[in-house]
Amino acid sequence: MAEWCRRHRHAPVKAQHAALSSRLRGHFNYFGINGNWPRMAAVLHAVQREWHKWLRRRSQRTTMTWERYGTLLEAQPLPMPRICVQIWRPTP
Repeated sequence: MAEWCRRHRHAPVKAQHAALSSRLRGHFNYFGINGNWPRMAAVLHAVQREWHKWLRRRSQRTTMTWERYGTLLEAQPLPMPRICVQIWRPTP
């Protein structure tokens, strides 16, 4: 994801958001089994950090602060991890 963010940092933010959301949904659908939620949450956190890093480097005049990035994520949130497949059930 870091390499993708670097190569597409000059694309419009809406296009970046759509592509990142699609990639994250695919990742979560593939790896979304019970017991894997903490790692999927770590992937989401890493993608958010990388996206912020490369959005910050788009301009020499202004920077993407964490506050501005927070408002961007509120307006266009990235998908949350979810469990798609239960491969085992907890014992009662």
